[in-house]
Amino acid sequence: MDIDLPYTLLPLADLPAHEERAWHVAWNPAKPLLASCSADKSVRLYTYADDGAGSLKFSAVTTIPTGHSKTVRAVAWAPSGNTLATASFDSNIGIWEQEPDEGDDGEGGEKGDWECVSTLEGHETECKSVAYSCTGTLLASCSRDKTVWIWEVHPDADFECMSVLMEHTQDVKCVAWHPTEEILASASYDDTIKLYVDDPSDDWFAFTTLTGHTSTVWSVAWAPWGSYLVSGSDDKSVRVWKRMAEHKWVGVLVLAGHERSVYSVAWGKGRGRKGEEEGRYLGWIASTGGDGSVRVWELNKKAHRGALIAHMPSAHGVHDVNTVTWCPREGYEDLLATTGDDGSTRVWKVVPTS
Repeated sequence: MDIDLPYTLLPLADLPAHEERAWHVAWNPAKPLLASCSADKSVRLYTYADDGAGSLKFSAVTTIPTGHSKTVRAVAWAPSGNTLATASFDSNIGIWEQEPDEGDDGEGGEKGDWECVSTLEGHETECKSVAYSCTGTLLASCSRDKTVWIWEVHPDADFECMSVLMEHTQDVKCVAWHPTEEILASASYDDTIKLYVDDPSDDWFAFTTLTGHTSTVWSVAWAPWGSYLVSGSDDKSVRVWKRMAEHKWVGVLVLAGHERSVYSVAWGKGRGRKGEEEGRYLGWIASTGGDGSVRVWELNKKAHRGALIAHMPSAHGVHDVNTVTWCPREGYEDLLATTGDDGSTRVWKVVPTS
């Protein structure tokens, strides 16, 4: 069936593997860096550059032995690209910055060691996800303890807990911030998605609950232009939600095809297009999970259609794929990174099928 798809996932790099399962990977939004994390409690950093022949060369930069006592489940870069957050099953969040070094150009991460400048405590059990807001002034975390925490970021690596949200009835799997507004989304084992905003006169609160999935919602991601949201679930489906009014969101599309749980979804601009305001184009959605495949759909405003444009079965061999994420840097929007139970991080480029 996939033989006639218009695009192919071209493998660019299979990066040095972690010693145990690799859970998550994040592209630095400002620098040519990738960070992956693992059950081996470490974070690995990789850099990439043009090799002079029109191709990208990826290489390992360093391994950070985080000091977390259990699995590092997720990583997130601040918008500046200078700070990295780690979420761990030891219930803590680590905040990491690179030590300045004389002559450091800041581009490849070659200079200075990465040091833990702050440890955020408060969750009662496993932290599952962490995310910075678009301005970098807020950090969100979530946990198996059913809570979502919102932290205010102060200078000198000082963090203040602004709110503890207890809207979910089960384990919270993922948090994600809107790309331009202070709206937070969370996904949970209770099969729902919650959206939160700040009430200036009171506290953060969930202004809506998105229902439709029939099992655990593992992942949620915003469209680059913010008026859509995508989610992936244990029910094997990918769902697309649209903003109809300031606080009203509705489900508009279900993308099917995965044979097992969908663990991760990501929404990218694809092909470098400027934005949905230019026409019907809504970018590319990538999804992956327990069936080991990576699927890419192109979204269209008209009738909210989604067309499968690329499919890579067995992206990590026989292993589950735990995360898929698009590169956010301009000029690299057709790059994907994945991590799997084999411990590896792989990089793919979406190219037209020849």
